Amino acid sequence: MEGLTISISILSILIFVALAFDFMNGFHDGANSISTIVATGVMTPKQAVLFAAFLNFAALWVFHLKVAATIGKGTVDPSFVDYHVIFGALCGALAWNIITWFYGIPSSSSHALVGGLVGATVTKAGGIAPIIWSGFGKILLFIIVSPLVGFLLGGLLMVLVAWIFRNKTPGQVNRWFKYGQIFASGAYSLTHGGNDAQKTIGVIWLLLISAGAATTDVETLPNWVIYACYFSIAWGTYLGGWRIVKTMGTKITKLNTVSGSCASMGGAISLGLATLGGIPVSTTHTIAGAIAGSGAAHNVKRVRWDIATNLAVAWVLTIPASAAIAAVFWWLGTKIL
Repeated sequence: MEGLTISISILSILIFVALAFDFMNGFHDGANSISTIVATGVMTPKQAVLFAAFLNFAALWVFHLKVAATIGKGTVDPSFVDYHVIFGALCGALAWNIITWFYGIPSSSSHALVGGLVGATVTKAGGIAPIIWSGFGKILLFIIVSPLVGFLLGGLLMVLVAWIFRNKTPGQVNRWFKYGQIFASGAYSLTHGGNDAQKTIGVIWLLLISAGAATTDVETLPNWVIYACYFSIAWGTYLGGWRIVKTMGTKITKLNTVSGSCASMGGAISLGLATLGGIPVSTTHTIAGAIAGSGAAHNVKRVRWDIATNLAVAWVLTIPASAAIAAVFWWLGTKIL
């Protein structure tokens, strides 16, 4: 480690960049939690972003820092991490997020950050020795598992709802599920904040460890880091990413209050379980899978499988693309920082 060789000015700049990434995470991925309620007209866009941003921040008091611990010391060996690595990782993740936001592609901010961290660290080390495969392998596995779990839960909830309300008219069901969708979307926003804000917390923790300003015990992490990260993601969610709302809410399948409720709830359950287990999964993958699952349970032909396939390709590319960009920024960082 570099001990106390990082100047206060460089440390401050990198923390600012980390919070900028956290903000972009909310801006980019916050759309996932509100896409269903906006698409079905249950809430106006302004109401939806306020609702989601509040719950993103409220997650601070709900979830323990298990995901932050995985990112902070379960992906790469902290002894290889210095401020050049953090700079490369954050810039690589930010660049990929901006590119995918511009084109309206709901890729994973989480995997962009992980890819950036691995890419910069491996470039510095000149090999893959720093990778902690037990943690990184789990993240790679959940590229496949999280959308599948979301798909299954979204579909099963649709089947369950259809059976429970089989004797009710569509009008009655829609009235009840107008409120059910608000609850489900709220649960998703809460779990989104709980999982994604902790990823930036983990990166700042790594930075503080490398600077000799924090220990490897997550319980000793300063409170200001936790509050700043949750606030940043909530603020990004408030400003919203409307290009991605359109893709998630209208292009994968046509949603109504029932399918929207099942999709949000399926995604929320998946994310909640992952967060409690300390697994940094992609909120984007999870909700996309849940939306496709709820649509397929109603009618498999209602799902735009071509759109879903394009999204899957973007998901697979995220980690290597952000890793490659991070490698370039790591090199630049060694020249300018």
